[in-house]
Amino acid sequence: MGRQLVASYASAAAIYEAAEKELGPDFTRLSFEGPAEILASTENAQPALFVNSMAVHAVLSGEKGLRADIVTGHSLGEYSALAASGALGLIDGLRLVVSRGQAMNEATVERPGAMAAIIGLEDEKVESICSESGEVWPVNYNSPGQLVISGEEVSVDRATKKAEKAGARKTVRLAVSGSFHSPMMRSAAGVMKEKLSQTEFQEPAPPFFSSISCEYEGAAGLEDLMVRQIVSPVLWRQSIERLIEDGADRFLEVGNGKVLSGLIRRINRDVVAVSASDSDSLEKAIETLKA
Repeated sequence: MGRQLVASYASAAAIYEAAEKELGPDFTRLSFEGPAEILASTENAQPALFVNSMAVHAVLSGEKGLRADIVTGHSLGEYSALAASGALGLIDGLRLVVSRGQAMNEATVERPGAMAAIIGLEDEKVESICSESGEVWPVNYNSPGQLVISGEEVSVDRATKKAEKAGARKTVRLAVSGSFHSPMMRSAAGVMKEKLSQTEFQEPAPPFFSSISCEYEGAAGLEDLMVRQIVSPVLWRQSIERLIEDGADRFLEVGNGKVLSGLIRRINRDVVAVSASDSDSLEKAIETLKA
């Protein structure tokens, strides 16, 4: 993750150099080389994804001169969006993300959990199934017909079986050991409350739209928002629908992967949604957006 980008763009290399000064050379080595199973653990994945997103953003905003009208993010991506808006500095953001990853990992060790995607059912039906299945909650409203649930493993298993009987087209257990965005992350929220209280946020410019509150958020509300987001559902579908209502018609996913741009196309096929993660996809995305 990030190696090809760093080799191609000086601005991306500068981001990784700054991160390495903060976290040490092992951070860059793990990001570039893996092994994948270690990189995928949440305490490593979160800073790696954040730095990668900021490196891509540095190329887009610096060398390519691209400017966003609005920024938003999905879960961890809200930190990248805040940094892209100038509300949060790179190193402050990196330190918060490191703390977030460690706190969420510790919460997972204290109370293991599970997550699963329910595909092909109405949101209301999945919500009803969760309410009658024990310690399990709907947490990621990703797109029409795709809702991720999170909670205790036995409750998640119970809910997925009920969803299948109710006509779900598919249920997929996610490769995680934690119950992210659920009340089972309360201890992590407590850690982040202390960390965030020491952070000074600037007014976002461009505007920041939160997929937790489904509202535009200013500096005054960011500390509380970023504490709540750890135990709150991600309203991604609702957020994208609201942004489209507000006039957004071109979306650029910044950073590793292309899951979010795919979700946006499922939410509304009339908008343009592209992704940028390396030099090839970055150039193609810019050309598509210009066209």
